[in-house]
Amino acid sequence: MATDRAMADSQYNPVATEEVATPSLSEAGDSKWLPSSNPPMNTPTFEDPPSLKDTQETSSASAQSSSRKRILTFVILGICICIIIVAAVAIPVLLTQYFKKRNQSSDTSSATTSATPTTSLVLPDGPLPTAGTDGSLIQMDNGELFMYSNGYGGDWATNPDDPFAPGGKAQSWSKRVGSEEWVWGTDVIRGVNLGGWLVTEPFIVPALYEKYASVGGFPVIDEWMLCIAMGKNVEKELHNHYATFITERDFAEIAAAGLNWVRIPIGFWAIGTMEHEPFLESASWTYFLKAIEWARKYGLRIYLDLHALPGSQNGWNHSGKGGSINFMNGVMGIANAQRTLTYIRILTEFVSQEQYRDVVCMLGIVNEILWKTIGQTSIESFYYAAYDTVRNATGLGTGNGPYVALHDAFQGLKPWENFLSGSDRVVIDQHPYLAFWKDNTLTLGEMVDKPCEWALATNRSSRVFGVTVGGEFSTAINDCGLWLNGVGSTPTNADCARWDDWERYDQATIDNLKKVTLASMDALQNFFFWTWKIGNSTNLQTSSSPLWHYKLGLQRGWIPKDPREAAGHCASVLQSSDVFDGRHPATATGGAGAGTLSANQARAFPPATLSPSFSGTQMTLLPTYTPTGTVKTLFAPTFTLAPSATVGTGWTNVKDQGLAYVPVNGCDYPNAWDAVTASLPSTRCTGTKP
Repeated sequence: MATDRAMADSQYNPVATEEVATPSLSEAGDSKWLPSSNPPMNTPTFEDPPSLKDTQETSSASAQSSSRKRILTFVILGICICIIIVAAVAIPVLLTQYFKKRNQSSDTSSATTSATPTTSLVLPDGPLPTAGTDGSLIQMDNGELFMYSNGYGGDWATNPDDPFAPGGKAQSWSKRVGSEEWVWGTDVIRGVNLGGWLVTEPFIVPALYEKYASVGGFPVIDEWMLCIAMGKNVEKELHNHYATFITERDFAEIAAAGLNWVRIPIGFWAIGTMEHEPFLESASWTYFLKAIEWARKYGLRIYLDLHALPGSQNGWNHSGKGGSINFMNGVMGIANAQRTLTYIRILTEFVSQEQYRDVVCMLGIVNEILWKTIGQTSIESFYYAAYDTVRNATGLGTGNGPYVALHDAFQGLKPWENFLSGSDRVVIDQHPYLAFWKDNTLTLGEMVDKPCEWALATNRSSRVFGVTVGGEFSTAINDCGLWLNGVGSTPTNADCARWDDWERYDQATIDNLKKVTLASMDALQNFFFWTWKIGNSTNLQTSSSPLWHYKLGLQRGWIPKDPREAAGHCASVLQSSDVFDGRHPATATGGAGAGTLSANQARAFPPATLSPSFSGTQMTLLPTYTPTGTVKTLFAPTFTLAPSATVGTGWTNVKDQGLAYVPVNGCDYPNAWDAVTASLPSTRCTGTKP
C-alpha cells in the first residue's frame, strides 16, 4: 500500500547514532531500507566514519606517536575497506529489492496480463519434463518458461505421446482430471470465469475497444461493431487478443489459487456465421481447444458457456450485439432459436467424445436470457427443446455427455424447483450480483453479510431441483468501473473515484471486501467468480473495475488465498440448521429414472405464443428455418508430438443424423438482429417466390 511506503520513508534514517548504520544482508530486504515509490533525486549516502582521537597525553606520547599513527592508519583503512565491502553487497541487494517491489507494483497495477516468464530460467538438458510439482519448470508453446508454483499439493501432467491421458491435479483435495470421477454433492466447485477472452467485453478488455473507439461516426460498443471497426485487421487483432489475454500460465495460476473449475464463455461464431454477420468465424474455437488441453494439464474442469446467441438473448453487449432482443422474441425470434439448437447440438456432439468429456463436464445453453422481455412460456419452451437436443445426442445417464446448465433468467431459484422434474443431469445457474442490489445506499459494512441471504435458496434448490451453481458473482458492492454498464455508461454511485483507486484501499476496506467475497463463496457453494482478470485501460493507464478482478483481489487481499476459507462463513450469520446434506435427487446426477420426464413437463417448441404479441394464426406466419442443411462438425486439435493421436471426428453419436436448421431457399427474411418491429408476412413462405 502507498501509505505503508510513505511511513517507511518517514522512518528512513541510516545514521541514527554516531556509529555508521550500514544495513546487514538480512536487513537489506526489510521495507525500511527500500526507497519510496518516488525515490528522491539525491540518494542518501552513509556518513564518513568519525576520526579516532588519541586521548592519552603523557610524556611518552611523542615516543609512541609514530607507532600509533601507523596503527590508526591501518584501522581507518580497515574500516573504509569494510564499509566499501558492505556497501558493495548491500546496495545491489537494496536495488534488487527495490526493483522487485517496483515490478510487483507494476504487475499488480496491470494485473491483467500473465506475468512475463523469467528469462533467466533454463530448462535442464535432455527431454522436456512431462509432469511436475511445486517449483518445476514449464515451457509454453511459444518457448517461454515459467516456474510452476502451487502450495496446495497440486501437480501438472501431460503426455506428449497420448494427449488424452489423465492430466493434473489442481490441488491435493481436488479430483485428478481423467482418472478420478467428480462426485456431485461431495466435491465442491471453486471456479472462476475467463470473461472477455473468447467473447470480448469493453469493461474487461478496454484497451482493445479504446484502440477502435468509433466506426462510421458511431462508438464501438460491442464485438459486432469492434469487428467492423477492425476491418481488414480483424483476424490479426483478435488472434493476438486470444493468444495473449489468457495463456497457459493463467491456467497454472488458477490452480495455484486453490480453484478447480473454469467457466469459459464463447459466442456462436466459434462455430459459424450467416449472411452479413461481421464476427470472426471459428477462430475462437482454436483457443477453446487450447483451453481443454491446458485444463487437463493443470487439473481443471470446464463449464462451457454459450454466452452469445443469434439475434441476442438480452440486448447487452456481451451477447455479441447490443440493442434489441431477437432471440425467442419478435419476427425472427423462432428462426434464431432454431439456429441456436443446431449450434447446441454441434457443441454437444464434440464435447461428448471420450477425448474431451472428462474435461468439459458442463454445457450452458444460454447466458442470462432476459425473462422480462422474452417471457416464461418462450424461455421454458426453448429450454425444453435444448435439453431434448442434448440428450438425443448423448443418451441418458451418468457419463453420457455433459451436464446441461440453465440460467435462472434472473428470477431466483424457487420458480425453477419443479421445472423438468426427472430430467437427466440438469443444472440451474444463478448470477447474483451485489453491484446491482436493489438497495445501493448501504455502506460496505452493512453489505458484508448480504450474500449469506443467498444460502438458504441455494440449499433448498440443491435438494429439490438438483445441482445448483453460482455461475457468476463478484466482490463489487456497486456499479463503479469503466464501462461496467457499457461504453459511455455512467455509474449510479457517486463515490466511484474512491472505489476505482484500489491502490489506496485501507486495511479495514480490504478486510470488509474479503468478508463480502467469503460470504458469496459460502452462500453459492459451487461458484464461479466473474472474472479472472480485467485488462488495463490505455487511457487510465491502470485496471478499472478492481472488484471484478480475481487476480488483482488475490494480490491485494480481498480475495482469499485459499477459497476453502469460505466454508462455514455464513453459519453464524444465518443461525439456521437448513443446510444441504449433499444428496441431490437421483435423476439430477444421472441416477435411477434419469430422463423420465412426465407428460406435464414437456414444452412445445415453437410455443403457442411469442413476445411481443404474436399468437394464433400469426405464429404460423413467423419466418422459420428448415432442418435440411448440412451439419457442420467442429475441428479437433492437432498435436505436433503425437500426429497420429486419435482426436475424434467432432461427432460422438453416429445415430444422430438430423440435419441443420438453415434458411428456406427462395424466402426473404428480415434482419435477424433487428426484427422486433418488422412487418409480419401476410402469407407463409414455402420457398417459391411469386
